[in-house]
Formats: sequence, structure tokens, C-alpha cells
Amino acid sequence: MNLELFIAKKIHFRQDGEKRVVSPAVQVAMIGIALGLAVMILSVAIIVGFKKEVRNKVIGFGSHIQITNFDNNSSFEYTPIAVSDTLLETLRQFPGITHAETFVTKPGILKTDEDFQGIILKGVDADYDWTFFQQNLREGEIFQVDPEKNSTDAILSQTLADRLGLRVGDTFLSYFIQENGDVRPRSFQISGIYETGFLDYDKLFVLVDIKQVRRLNGWDKDQVSGIELLVDNYDHLDWIAEDLFFEMADKTDRAGNAYYTRSVKELNPAIFSWLEVLDTNVIVILILMVLVSGFTMISGLLIVILERTNMIGILKAMGHDNTRIRKVFLYVSFFLIGKGMIWGNVIGLAICFVQSRFHLIPLDPATYYLDAVPIDLSLFALLLLNAGTLFFTLLMMIAPSWLITKIEPAKTIRFE
Repeated sequence: MNLELFIAKKIHFRQDGEKRVVSPAVQVAMIGIALGLAVMILSVAIIVGFKKEVRNKVIGFGSHIQITNFDNNSSFEYTPIAVSDTLLETLRQFPGITHAETFVTKPGILKTDEDFQGIILKGVDADYDWTFFQQNLREGEIFQVDPEKNSTDAILSQTLADRLGLRVGDTFLSYFIQENGDVRPRSFQISGIYETGFLDYDKLFVLVDIKQVRRLNGWDKDQVSGIELLVDNYDHLDWIAEDLFFEMADKTDRAGNAYYTRSVKELNPAIFSWLEVLDTNVIVILILMVLVSGFTMISGLLIVILERTNMIGILKAMGHDNTRIRKVFLYVSFFLIGKGMIWGNVIGLAICFVQSRFHLIPLDPATYYLDAVPIDLSLFALLLLNAGTLFFTLLMMIAPSWLITKIEPAKTIRFE
């Protein structure tokens, strides 16, 4: 029999299994543990969810990796590269790559009778992966690109549609400035309206048939702005992008243009640097919550020890050493911490479930790129939070249990 555990149960539980009445200080300690763990669960769930949502939206508009001309004039006015079917097939077979597609972009102005807006016309081909826009489609449908026909269908955002008074089925004019200064108009019909909440991109991108944009640029059939690539595992993105960079570094197209490979992190350094800073915030919150929980438990354990001073003196008089008696109160601490953690998990997970289901806490998309606080919590993260909280809080209990070594049996047996 584990005598220390037996005594700890006697201290913490009645024989019939009912909980003993505990002092307010011990109750506050358990509440501190519960609230601390709930805050940690919410912090991790929100930050992980926020990073994943923002990251997925950036990737949805531009893929994981882009290959463009090494000599680019601006962000969206690309110098063309010639892409062969052989090159595309080679890229699709590259380790870690799951999809390859071509695109062509052209800056322009979308104008209606009500207003006008600067846009980026993005031409996509028949091999384009529509998954992201299909998930965020609000009205209409995704148009299909026919390699043999020129389509005037277009997909634009709810932001542009609201600002310019457009709806599905409407026709709009866009104007594009050529290199010689001429202005060329193009008419498109809206087949679908999407909404991602990522206003920086929603107000810019209009998706159309790649042949339309290629004609505006005056390019050949094999010339594009670049190639977009998707990877099978985001955690391996840096390695895949680096390997692909060196693989493409010594290759050129039929006109002698060099290929330039960049990951989405390199294309959007400001956004991804900002997301990395959020990790520091989470670490600070976790450390603070563990310290707060630990210090509240220290006060609770000290109260329990003082309440049991008489019992400690009797145990010492019966021959129990300090180590064994300290183990008794560490077991008691484990019971108290365990109850606090159970309530902390209930509170934290309940709030996560309600927010993920009903989106009760909104956000301003113009500031946070999302319309509601996101939640993403894996089982591994939850178990790690619980294990870490239990370990570090129990570790902090070793110091106050040292008070037991200062208790003298002769004096404490008479203590009431």
C-alpha cells in the first residue's frame, strides 16, 4: 500500500467519497488553476486558428510557391516567361508538389456608372484549382475555362460588387493601359461573387479566362506571368521551395529568361512576419498563466499544511521522515490541481465550441482579415497544455512543501 497516497486521500476525501469542505484560499487556488488553463486553451486555439485562416487566405490567392521571370518590373505587371507542357509535368512530379497551374495578371480599372476601382485582372487556365474560391463563393458559380473558346465570364469579390453596385449576371467594363499609352477596354460578365474577408485582396482580384489577359498583354500562347505550385505539407514549404529554387536556377525558357522561385512567405514577408510575432504573444501568455496558477496553488498548499500541522507532528513522532510527509501534501496538491484542470478544460473547450459554431465574437475584416475570432485546437495541443500545466504547477509545489521540514513534533502535537 502507498501510505502517503492513502493519507492524502483521507485528507482530501471523506470515506464515502464526498469532498471535504475546503477553506476559501484553497478554493481560490483551484479557481486560479481553472481560469489559467482555460485562458491558455483559448489563447492557443485562437492564435493557431488565426494564423491558419490568414495563411490559407494568402495561399488561396497566390499558392504556396510561385515561379516567375527573374526580371520583374512590378508586383503584378510581370515580364512573361514561356512555359511548356514538359516543364509543367516536371514540376508536378517534383517531390512535395501536388499541383501546378499557370496564370497571367494585368492591372486595370473597373468602372461602372456608380464608381470605379483599381483591380488586378488574373487570368486562369483550365488546370486552375478552384477549391479556395469554391469554399468562399457567395453567389453564382465558378466559370469553366474552355481551351478552344474565349470566355468573358468573371468572378469578383463581394467587396467590389457592393462598392460598384454589381450582381451576378451583370456586365462591367474594365480599362487597361498598354505600354504605348493606349487604353483598351474589355467587357466581362459576372458569373460568381466570392467573399474571403481578406479585404486587401478582395478589393483587387478579378478572375477571368487566361486567354483574355494574354491578349491584353499581347503575349504568345505559351507565355504567362508565372506558375503557381501547391505543396502537400505546409510544414515542409521552406525545404521544398529551397530545393525547387536550385532546381530551376540554371534553367531558362525559349527566350533565355531565367526562372525565379519564391515561396508565399517571401512574396508576403510583412504578413508572415506579423504572424510569427503572434507566437511570442502566446508564449508570454502561457508563462504568465502558469506562474499565476502556480502561485495561487502555493498559497493554497500553505493553508492546507497549516491546517494539518498537528497531524504532521504526529506523523513525525511516529517515525515518518520529512520526504514521506512532503509526498503526502504533494498528492493533495495533485488532487487540487486535477480538479482545477478539469474545470479549466470544461470552460475552455465550451467557449471554443460555442465560438467555432456560432461566431459570437466578431472581428473587423479591414484590420484582422477575418470577420470572427477563429478557433483551431488539436488534440495534441490540448494534451500538451494539460501535461505542461500539471508538471510545472506540481514542480512549484516542491518549494512550499519544504515548510514541513521546519515543523517540530513536540510543539505541533499540542497545536490546535
